[in-house]
This record gives sequence, structure tokens and C-alpha cells, in this order.
Amino acid sequence: MNKERRAVIEANKVSAVEEIVLGGYPQKVLTEGRSDDLPVVVTLHGGPGTPVPFCVGARGLFPQFTDKCILVSWDQYGCGINNARLPDDISVNDFVNMTVDLIKYIKNRFPRNAVWLFGMSWGSVLSALALKSCPGLIDGVIAYGQVLYKLMQSPEAIEAIMNSKAPKHIKASIRGAESGIYDKETAMKISAVIRKYTSGYNNPDEPKADTGKIIRGIMTSPDYRFRDFRAIVMNGYAKNTSLIKELSEIDLRETLKSVSVPYRIIQGETDIVTCTNSIVSFVEEAGNPYLTCKVIPDSAHIPGVNGMQAVFEEICGISNI
Repeated sequence: MNKERRAVIEANKVSAVEEIVLGGYPQKVLTEGRSDDLPVVVTLHGGPGTPVPFCVGARGLFPQFTDKCILVSWDQYGCGINNARLPDDISVNDFVNMTVDLIKYIKNRFPRNAVWLFGMSWGSVLSALALKSCPGLIDGVIAYGQVLYKLMQSPEAIEAIMNSKAPKHIKASIRGAESGIYDKETAMKISAVIRKYTSGYNNPDEPKADTGKIIRGIMTSPDYRFRDFRAIVMNGYAKNTSLIKELSEIDLRETLKSVSVPYRIIQGETDIVTCTNSIVSFVEEAGNPYLTCKVIPDSAHIPGVNGMQAVFEEICGISNI
């Protein structure tokens, strides 16, 4: 661990990894912030099962955020430091219950602080449903890559795939999604094609974040062992099929229409994973002043420099509310 990172950790008044029972499972959670009176931001990572960039192993890596808020980083059950084989029948609701338990714990620990959620992609599902479950405990939500409905199945996604340079046999195999055949294998195929042949996941025109620095920082974490680092990718989600099935069928439109706290969606311009055009149209038609959407030019589903800057600006804005 370098001197700069050590200095950040030592300067933070809040800096601890604690074991908390979430949804009946003991799990480790990192809380860190410059002072204990800052607003709290509970981060809900994507995947499911990909705890980056804000993970338990990232202590001291993001002073630009922890100077502005108390960042709560949770490797969701089944990955990272909380790696375990997921039960075959684990559900979205099980993870919502874990999220609610975490929010209740944080609210009890910081009763006077505003508590916000920051959900990325799959984490935006947990953000929306946790808000629905315990609205009185949450002051607002920031979501990047909001899941709404028809995950990776929008007309824009299918059209982009069919107009891409993907081989014809791969395009033909994906037609099953349009026919209602959407199992894990189909979902993984669609995801891989979007990633390789379109700008849906990453936009080549957006400056890339220094992922190498983040990875090196996580590898040298004072809180991770190598097995925890390995479980960022190779983890208990590998054989699970229940979550992707639920995600393919989930529809959060009615949930989001009725939000009664600030719910700020950030979308990459070329995101077709969680289709930006659908999100923009939905927000405009919802007519809910609490529900807003900001589109980041030249950004996609995975935020680069522009996307993360937008997230940072939203988090900075929380302090002014």
C-alpha cells in the first residue's frame, strides 16, 4: 500500500470493515469517509456479481468521493470478500432484503445523516426496490444504467446487434430472444455481442478511467486476500440461473413512476444494455418531478471518465440539499 493511500485512510474519521448479518448471511461491509457528519452513500454494484469499482477492497482508493460522503461499499453476497455459492433458487427479492437490512443498519449507525443509494445497472434494481420497501429511510437515489424493463431486449439493442459486424450465425442464434426464449445462455450471448460489436457497453469516444490503477489498488488492499480479489470475477454467480431469468422479466416502470424522493438517473448516450432511449421517454412521460434523467454524451453502459464525473457531481450535490 503506497503512502498516498495510507494517508487517505489515516485521514478518514470513518474507516472500518464490519461484519453484518444481511438477509440471514454474515457479510463484510466497508464504510469510509472524511468525517462522520457527511451524507451517506450506499453503493450497489452491478453484475450481478461484479463488485467494482466500489468494493470492500477499495479502502482509500477514492478520496474524491470519501471527502464528500461516507461511502458504504458492499460486495454483494456471492462475490468478492463475501464469496459463496448462491442457492439455486435465490431471488431478486432475497437481495432486496439484504439491501434493506444494510440500509437499516447504516441508518441506525448514522441516524442524523442523509442516506442515499447509488446503484449501477443491476444495483439500480436493488435501489428501486429497496426504496419501494423502506421509503422512509432513504433520502434519494442516484442510478447509472437504470434497469427498467426488457433488459438487453429493446428494439434498439436487437437492431444494433443485427446491424453490427457480428457473424450471421451469432445473429441468428440471438433471434431466440425476440421469440421469448431468454435463458442464461441467450442472455450471455447477447451481452457478449453487445460488448464486442457495439458501443453499448463501452463507447470508444469516451476517455477511459484508469482501471489499471483501480485493479492494482484492489489487489494491494489492506482488507482483501487474493481469494477475495479473484472472487471479483470467479465467484458464486457462475452457475446461477435464477437471477438472470428474473431480470429478463423484471419491469420497474410502475415502481419508478411513484418515487417520492429525488431519483436521479444517469445514462450513457449509447447504452443499449439498459436502453437510454427507453429511459428518456419513460421519464418524460412519467411526469414525476422527483424522477430525472441526465444523458452523458459519448458514454455507454459502463461509465468511463465522463460517466464517473457525472456520478461525482451528483454525489457532490447531495451535500447542498
